[in-house]
Amino acid sequence: MPLNPRLFQARLDAMRTSGVRAELRDIRIGLEREALRVDAEANLSRRPHPPELGAALTHSYITTDYSEAMLELITPPGRLDETHAFLAELHRYAYGHLGGENLWCGSMPCVIAGDPDIPLARYGESNAGLMKTVYRRGLGYRYTRSMQVIAGLHFNCSMPDGFWRHEQGGVPDRPAVSERYFGVLRNLLRFGWLVAYLWGASPATCRRFLARNPSDYELESFTPGTYYGPYATSLRLGGIGYQNNLGASTGVQADYNSLAGYIRSLERATSTPCPAYERIGVRQADKYLQLNANRLQIENEFYSSVRPKCVPHGNERPIRAFRMRGVEYVELRALDINPFEPCGIDRTAMRFLTALIVYCLLDDSPDMSEAEQQEAHGNMQWVAQRGRGSGMMLERSGAAVALRDWAEELLKDIRPVCALLDDAYGQAHFAQAWRQQQNRVRDVTQTLSAKMVEDMRMHGEGYVEWVLARSQAHREFFMRQPPDAALNARLDRMAVQSHVQQQAMEAAERETPMSFEDYLAAYEARR
Repeated sequence: MPLNPRLFQARLDAMRTSGVRAELRDIRIGLEREALRVDAEANLSRRPHPPELGAALTHSYITTDYSEAMLELITPPGRLDETHAFLAELHRYAYGHLGGENLWCGSMPCVIAGDPDIPLARYGESNAGLMKTVYRRGLGYRYTRSMQVIAGLHFNCSMPDGFWRHEQGGVPDRPAVSERYFGVLRNLLRFGWLVAYLWGASPATCRRFLARNPSDYELESFTPGTYYGPYATSLRLGGIGYQNNLGASTGVQADYNSLAGYIRSLERATSTPCPAYERIGVRQADKYLQLNANRLQIENEFYSSVRPKCVPHGNERPIRAFRMRGVEYVELRALDINPFEPCGIDRTAMRFLTALIVYCLLDDSPDMSEAEQQEAHGNMQWVAQRGRGSGMMLERSGAAVALRDWAEELLKDIRPVCALLDDAYGQAHFAQAWRQQQNRVRDVTQTLSAKMVEDMRMHGEGYVEWVLARSQAHREFFMRQPPDAALNARLDRMAVQSHVQQQAMEAAERETPMSFEDYLAAYEARR
């Protein structure tokens, strides 16, 4: 049942009977897919980011994430089908310049000999480029480099201006839009465990990744080099994944009850010294170990399954962007890479996730207390680590509820949203996506994590062998298909332009030098 059935039904009916329904076709989706570059033996690439793909600092669509060997493909926001097609073309273009390397299709890393084996991403000689590298160096000291090369897929969603005009009766009011987006974020936190159950695809990992005894993580031996959670859905989202929230001494808990509160919580975290990080030190002679010793070096360090987003202008700080323009879209970060799909995600998943976000928008979304936020975090952890277990129980408003019962309730509530979207698009694709998720809720063996474990067992393969075989198959899939000639030419031009832009930045700084220390101070002042 929705949190406020009357409000939900009223909003749903309004969308059915007015011109706003047609606006739903213009919901904007963006995807960010991370992938490690690996060689034929599943070792992390030691080669630099291919220059033919452009300059990672200045390219809009093809860049690097934490490591020089960690590619990130970013689509511009667009209609759902167009966005997936664009992501496919980015993969095809990237493979054309990888020189025989594969893109690792698992969320948990490939064969890594330890932190020294992981090269930091490099962005040139400008202060902006150096800042990005130092920030990553700091992440390595704080959380280990191995933790940073766990890969995910971010699903970005924004409602079209026409939707807000219909709802608000005129020009969209940005503070009101931000408030509605924060309602979506709170509900995604409440229901985010469903994403981990349906699209968790990291139930196993290479033994070399584990820093402690596998039993400390509730893992068991699968093959000599592989450990897995017998009922896990997503080790990436569980106890061995990258987390910096809810910790007692170094953790951060953001306020999702308003934009102003969210900004305040990030301001505190980026300005409050942390004793553990002070012990690391900020500089060692002329080498920066981290940007600062605060709980967060910058806002982007905050890890959460969901985040509000506003596109920064130039080198603008996120909190300043929020103050100037409010929330422009929501970012769902709880998706594992789907190893069964060449792009890491399929259109079916994108359709259901769109319906889930619209549902979260239509339903009421009361403020979250600290206790409720901790409850939501606990549910995510339980599902990530034990979500396929028989009789799995979660906590809702302090009371125990069966995962399957709660999931069935949510699916029942989301079904009319799928019907609404199908009506808007003139097709039945959203209903089909809904039925797939219903099957996964009713039959746990249909989940991605269960299928992955079963396929590994059937082929007698450990994690690394299994993911490598599928990564190679994905490469062959993309290389068999001819590229989009027009987009290919456009990406060629963008690659050249990105190098020119980076070189121009570096040349300008040589003409008007600024020390890195002064650059950081100026950046810090842009609040």
